[in-house]
Amino acid sequence: MGKLHSVSLNRDRCMGCTNCIKGCPTEAIRVRDGKACIDENRCIDCGECIRICPHHAKSAQCDPFPDLTSRNASKPAAVLLPPSLYAQFGPPATRSMIIRSMYAIGFDFVYEVAIGAEACSLRTREIIAEKRALVQSGGSDFSSVFPLISSACPVVVRLIQMKYKALIPHLIPFDSPMEITAGFARKDIASKLAISPDAIDIYFLSPCPSKRTVTINPLGQNKSEVNFVLALHDVYPLILSALEKEQKDTDAATLHAFVGLAGSEGVQWACAGGEASTLDTEKYMAVDGIHNVISILDEIENERLKDIEFVEPSCCFGGCIGGPLTVTNPFSAKARMRGFIKAAIDDEERSPDKFLRFRHLQLASSWKIPLEANNSMQLDADINTAMDKYEQMERILETLPGLDCGACGAPTCAALAEDIVQGNALETDCIIKLKEHIRKVAQDINLLDL
Repeated sequence: MGKLHSVSLNRDRCMGCTNCIKGCPTEAIRVRDGKACIDENRCIDCGECIRICPHHAKSAQCDPFPDLTSRNASKPAAVLLPPSLYAQFGPPATRSMIIRSMYAIGFDFVYEVAIGAEACSLRTREIIAEKRALVQSGGSDFSSVFPLISSACPVVVRLIQMKYKALIPHLIPFDSPMEITAGFARKDIASKLAISPDAIDIYFLSPCPSKRTVTINPLGQNKSEVNFVLALHDVYPLILSALEKEQKDTDAATLHAFVGLAGSEGVQWACAGGEASTLDTEKYMAVDGIHNVISILDEIENERLKDIEFVEPSCCFGGCIGGPLTVTNPFSAKARMRGFIKAAIDDEERSPDKFLRFRHLQLASSWKIPLEANNSMQLDADINTAMDKYEQMERILETLPGLDCGACGAPTCAALAEDIVQGNALETDCIIKLKEHIRKVAQDINLLDL
């Protein structure tokens, strides 16, 4: 198995502050010996530590930008563009211009991930209809099948695997738009060039680190269709330069040259609520921000959402346009995205032949491998041992001050109690307990002197 997460720590920059341990939703970070440490098994690549670290000690590990000029000409390079990419650029940039800029940079083929998003929306509508019919026929009760939960955000999927295992059956069980588009691109290029599908390098421009992790350790599949993941903010300057050159060198007529585009339905997936709005249901909920997502998953787990058919959870505020590897402020990006969506709707009405129509069910393939629970939060694999450790934790917690100050290197007193039980910390790591211990030792020394 490859690396379980793609967040990297620069120890030279780390000052040992407690910002990251406070913001981590899975308590995957501790401060030990003055430096942050990331638990490989608990990190879900939400990027919260990247956002909130004031010293920029956290970063996402993505692949380096390829040398497209001297690479093997017999191995074509295709790039997948997420809808969130467009929102990084304002007028006069258009989707067609951004796509052409990727050819100018040196890629041989360009595909929009919005194509895969459309395929997802199509299949999700069918699944919702199937589940609704099952409930209406009396074959199942509402809470046992609803709400269905989008699996488009790999951070949320990994969170559910770890903290909400009972909700795994509620996840929409098929590939993400990225994987769907990559699979289509690989077959399409192989057919056009009469080469093996394996002889193609596929790159994805990512707004978040979780996309790289999911290509190394795929969800529901043995192997990802994506070979390399590039950080969106690393490629942004190259695209911007190509766009500026195009605006200078291209006349107005050429700007409207034919480019095969995805429809508006897939483009609007970039923003929180965009996926849900493409479905045939008014009983949906869109929630963004990892801590807000946790709050809603708590409600689903406790069966308090009794009238919702579909939940679209996004780890990042605003959806993918708010990813930690993006460039533009998410509020500006959302405003820009409205322009791209409107342009897509207008173009669909005016020039329908300009748009790709790959809305085939086989594109949205189901997971071949059932999702497994991540038990890294369990105290022990043996239930009896786990219960004993839990009781120890409770006893230790009663002796701790309950300040949740983070000075011990753990985010909360409860987390410190867990670390102590697991042999990863001492009671005296707590500043208050250390002072008490020092005071007691001093008193004992004084008594001995007497």
